[in-house]
Amino acid sequence: MLVKTNSLIMVPGNSTFFLTFAFFILLLIVSGLLLRGKRERTKQIVLLIACVITFIGYWMYKYALSMDAEYAVLHASMGGFNWWDELPLHLCNINMMLIPIAVLTKNRPLLSFCFLVGPLGALMAVAMPGVGFSGFPLFLPRILGYYGTHFMIIIEGLALAVFGLYRPRYRDLPGTVLAALALEFIVFLISLLLRTAGLSPHANYFFTIETEGNPLLEIFHSWIPYPFLYLLPCIPILLVYMLIVTTGFRLFGGREDAPAKRGSLPI
Repeated sequence: MLVKTNSLIMVPGNSTFFLTFAFFILLLIVSGLLLRGKRERTKQIVLLIACVITFIGYWMYKYALSMDAEYAVLHASMGGFNWWDELPLHLCNINMMLIPIAVLTKNRPLLSFCFLVGPLGALMAVAMPGVGFSGFPLFLPRILGYYGTHFMIIIEGLALAVFGLYRPRYRDLPGTVLAALALEFIVFLISLLLRTAGLSPHANYFFTIETEGNPLLEIFHSWIPYPFLYLLPCIPILLVYMLIVTTGFRLFGGREDAPAKRGSLPI
C-alpha cells in the first residue's frame, strides 16, 4: 500500500514546487551578488564545489531510490529498480558532469551546451516528471533527490552567465544544436546496446526509444511513430529557446565575457 502525507506535497505547478524552485533561484542570486567583483578563479571554485555537491547528492539519491520499496512497486511493470537504468546518461545528468569540465577548460562549445541546453532539459524534467516523482512529500528522499538534483543543475548552468563565465553569442547556436543532436543519437545507441545485451530491458536514456507517458513526447510520437526520430521536433523548439535567450543577453546582458579558450586550464 502506497502511503502519502498531506504536508508539502510536490506537484509541478503547485505552491510547494514554486517555493522550492524560488529557493534555488534565490540561492543563485545571492551567490551572484556575493561574488560580484571577485576574481574569476574564485567564481570557478564556488561553481565547482556546487557541482561536486550535486554529483555526490545524485548518487546518494540513486542509492536511496534503490532502497525505496514504494518506487519498486510503482515501476514493477518496468522491472523495478535497475542500476543500468540509473546511469548518468540522461541530458540533465550529462550536463551535471560537463559543467565542471567546461568551467576548467573554458571550452566555448562546452560552455554553450551547458548553459543553453542543460537548464532547459532539467526544467523539462521537473515540469514533466515520470511515475513516482509527483504527488509525494517534498522531504521523501526520492522526491528531495530528484528535484534537488535537477534544480541544482538548472542554477549551475545559469551560473555560468550569472558569474560572468560565459555569454551566449548567435554563432554558438548551430554547433550547440548539432552537438545536442549528436549526443542524443549516441545515447540512443547506448540504450539499444543495453537492451540488446540484456543488461537493461527498459533502457531509455534521453527518452530516445519510448515516451514513458511524457505528454509532449506523446504528441511528437503521434507525428513520427519511430524511436529516436520522434524527438526531432525538439530541435526547432531548442533553437527558438536559444535564440530568445541569446537575444536577451545581447540586449540586457551587459559586457561580453572574455574569449573562451580551448583546452586551457584557468589555474
